[in-house]
Amino acid sequence: MTELENQIKRIQDKLQRLLKQQQVLSRENEELKEQLSVYKNESVDNRNTIDELKQQVSILKVNAAEMTDIDKREFEKRLNYYIKEIDRCIAMLSN
Repeated sequence: MTELENQIKRIQDKLQRLLKQQQVLSRENEELKEQLSVYKNESVDNRNTIDELKQQVSILKVNAAEMTDIDKREFEKRLNYYIKEIDRCIAMLSN
């Protein structure tokens, strides 16, 4: 083989290796995207669970009459928020 043919062969070999590496990286990228999606969903679920547990703690404090002034204000703020959200939903349904 001539020198030119040898260079072409080396270039082709390198190109084949690069293509294989690109395929591997593409598969890995897709897998990582799927994992990220799963973790995001888990994060949202965990946040929802945390919010529910916080609400339960607030309710238990109210029932046990162990609320401090700060807890009472926080509870009132949360109630006011829920009332505003309910009013907003009713207004949207009325239209």
